[in-house]
Amino acid sequence: MPSDGVPPRIPGPPADDGAEAIAAAGGLHNYQLELHAEYGPVVRFPLPGADAAVSVADPVLLEATAKIDKRPEKLFEFLAPLQEAGNLQTIPAGEHGPWRRVMLSVLAGRPSHEAHFARFAALTTELADRWAAQDGPIALQQDLSELSLRMICQYALGSGLDSAGSAGRVVSAFETVLTEFMTQEGPGRDRADEALAYLRATVDEVLAAHRERGGVEQADRSDLIAALAAAGESPARIRDTVLMTMLAAHHTTGVAISWTLYLLAKHPDAADRVAKEIDDVLGDRAVPEYGDLKRLTYLDMVLREAMRLYPPGPYGAREATEDVVLGDYTVPAGTTIFYPFWAVHMNPEYWPDPQAFDPERFTPEASANRPRLAYIPFGIGPRSCEGSVLAMVEAELVLATLLKRFRLELTPGQTVTPIERFVLWAAEDIHMVLTPR
Repeated sequence: MPSDGVPPRIPGPPADDGAEAIAAAGGLHNYQLELHAEYGPVVRFPLPGADAAVSVADPVLLEATAKIDKRPEKLFEFLAPLQEAGNLQTIPAGEHGPWRRVMLSVLAGRPSHEAHFARFAALTTELADRWAAQDGPIALQQDLSELSLRMICQYALGSGLDSAGSAGRVVSAFETVLTEFMTQEGPGRDRADEALAYLRATVDEVLAAHRERGGVEQADRSDLIAALAAAGESPARIRDTVLMTMLAAHHTTGVAISWTLYLLAKHPDAADRVAKEIDDVLGDRAVPEYGDLKRLTYLDMVLREAMRLYPPGPYGAREATEDVVLGDYTVPAGTTIFYPFWAVHMNPEYWPDPQAFDPERFTPEASANRPRLAYIPFGIGPRSCEGSVLAMVEAELVLATLLKRFRLELTPGQTVTPIERFVLWAAEDIHMVLTPR
């Protein structure tokens, strides 16, 4: 701090930079890498939709923000059409805390994972069978995103899905909502409204079936809708929660798996080591059981390193509810604090040679020597992803099943370019050639 006691101004680009600078960089994630490389670990920058924001790429400094339980409302206004009972991304801390505890009791719990594991395995096997019968390369992210949506539909709606509506129609309706719900008028908006009404009606039917069975009062912690109902959440809030769970999990798990397979295809020694570990753990079985996942330690390291290099959601944001001190700087209350996950994961102080693919970074010994917020693919604090544990279970199941059956190689000559599309996507997908093992 200067000798006159006035905190120094946070460095950053000119205030009239913004959308154009982000576009020129190829997206907000690349822009963040450039900003932090030029200005250091704390940067003030013009964030469209939030006036100015402060971006923090140092895990030690991030600790000062870790308890903030408020998101900037402007940045999440686009989700309002999906919500009936208040935007779940921005509801006040007093509402958010109890709701989050219910969500974690289901999404992060072993009973929930075990209850749905067999169905997840069946859906993965269906995809693997389809790939085995397909001629020519497969489009990795397209197929794996569809698989992850089918998994989360099954998870969020459970056994009630069979009676309330077909999985295929639910998936189709959700895709319509996702691609067209922000259309202001015309047939696209009409289709989105119709699909959204269908999804809400489907949740209502599942909830009604729970009540008829008397399951709401005695809900276990493997059923999301029943747990929310047992906690006293309104039907509107339950509908919102199901839709937001589907939205959050739709692309994220699928793209995490696809980037992992992409990196393994580029690093055949690591792919061979993963395949050997899977063979040792599974033996002659084609699909892992839930208990096998904890023994797939190298696969877990590979997945974590893939999410370091390609975090599915490349950034997050909070709103300071009081002044926050970040080293030499003071961030005033009301400021948007931006979490550039990718820049944090590329910080060379904590990740030597950060562009290199090295699963050994995630041995217990290596992890113990880093600040806890050096690795944040699911965010931090009370607004971090409630489904992070479930996502890891799904991803490791899918990876183990696919890598048990196939060796994957990149089609020659393709260029794989990460871009932002809600998540960190490949611009032209990732095309692979499969060879049975």
